[in-house]
Amino acid sequence: MKLNYKIIFHFFGLLLLFNGSFILLATLLSYCYKDGATLELLHSAISVLFIGVIMMLCTKNHTKEINKREGYLVVTFGWIVMTLSGTLPYLFTGSIPNFSNAIFETISGYTTTGSTILNDVEVLPKGVLFWRSLTHWIGGMGIIVLAIAILPLLGIGGMQLFAAEAPGLSADKLHPRITDTAKRLWLIYFGYTLAETVLLYLAGMTFFEAINHSMSTLSTGGFSTKNISISYWNDNPMIQYIIVIFMFLAGTNFVLSYFVFKGKVFKIIQDEEFKLYCKFIIIFTLIVAGIVYYNSHLTDSITFYHPMVLGELEASIRHSFFQVVAIVTTTGFVTANYTIWSPFLLVFFFGLMFLGGSAGSTSGGVKVVRHLVLIKNGFLEFKRTLHPSAILPLRYNNKSVSGQIVFNVLGFFILYMLSFIVGSLGFALLGLDFESSIGVAASSLGNVGPALGDFGPTNNFTEMPTLGKWWAAFLMLIGRLELFTVLIIFTPFFWRNR
Repeated sequence: MKLNYKIIFHFFGLLLLFNGSFILLATLLSYCYKDGATLELLHSAISVLFIGVIMMLCTKNHTKEINKREGYLVVTFGWIVMTLSGTLPYLFTGSIPNFSNAIFETISGYTTTGSTILNDVEVLPKGVLFWRSLTHWIGGMGIIVLAIAILPLLGIGGMQLFAAEAPGLSADKLHPRITDTAKRLWLIYFGYTLAETVLLYLAGMTFFEAINHSMSTLSTGGFSTKNISISYWNDNPMIQYIIVIFMFLAGTNFVLSYFVFKGKVFKIIQDEEFKLYCKFIIIFTLIVAGIVYYNSHLTDSITFYHPMVLGELEASIRHSFFQVVAIVTTTGFVTANYTIWSPFLLVFFFGLMFLGGSAGSTSGGVKVVRHLVLIKNGFLEFKRTLHPSAILPLRYNNKSVSGQIVFNVLGFFILYMLSFIVGSLGFALLGLDFESSIGVAASSLGNVGPALGDFGPTNNFTEMPTLGKWWAAFLMLIGRLELFTVLIIFTPFFWRNR
């Protein structure tokens, strides 16, 4: 079956209309704040909208049918189209005049990685800063999910796109129609963003700071309006507690949030992934807090920017809790330079980069549910060794998991680790030292943000070689789309007409 290129490009046009509309929103904010970048942002928006309209008009006579191959192409190249158009506000305003740097910053935004090449974000026009946070917010739930919510207007079904955008273990739908599922997810996403904005404003942030950090938090992105990230508010524990709570929520399956709002709390209690996610965070926080608190020189490091107001114990717990959640959920916000706490904690946080939040969340990484399946399957293999004739099915949420799903999880994990190894070798080939190479590879692939070595939580990616930035951008993309969606396009059988 030949590819329906017209529907693919028609969808690209639709994505450009979305992107242009969001740039207009940044333009409006720029005008309100009189930041001097309004005209350039307007030119960016008009350019993107114009290309989108032309693309849709040229492909209006398309066949309204989309198969799985076209779904993968739309998702993968849709993110590339969004990235290319998303660079225009940076380039037109001169905030990031270098194209490679603009690509890195933009794809880091859309993939909710949060790595940055900017040395001083505080000097940027507010409209540009807002656009920077918007790229997080758009990418958080997935621009594709947003787009399929209006596909009925075009007479197109969106199931293939949803499968490619969220290739998790199951296709739990909140409603029989996938478009209504997308609408409900976005309503929850928007509601959480609004709630956090109000709370952060009441806690002491300006409205501009509150909305930007809310978009970064709910998308598990990590871009901040301050050069020193959330450590700027180390003297305001309430702000950090609000952010860490919403980071936790963003790292959970949004389907569970829907069930809570419907009064089905038992769904959360029964969910094995959520319970393991909570256990991981509690145990890891206690380990880190214990090490930090009982080493006095470490408590000094977490009071670097502002004095603590509630004592060393509270500070140790808060910073440990914050950094564990920030890394596990792949948000990447920073309240302290945890890489200098101790060699053990350096390796510990590096390991957390491979964990990830829950399936169905906005976080990156391997995801807790895959780790759960791997752990359960490992224990079952011990039992099968002792009892080779026994039938021992793997169960998840009291349901038997098919062997095909187990093989899929094993295949994903192997491919993920191979991608990490190849990614690290690529950075080493470009001249990065060992710690920096493995740190940037793990951070980019897991969409974490801060890495290790020369690119740790208190540094940025300005000094990364140009080829290194493109390599990191590629790793961010395949990590955000969970490997298979992108890498399958590089296989010869994908392009064979059937």
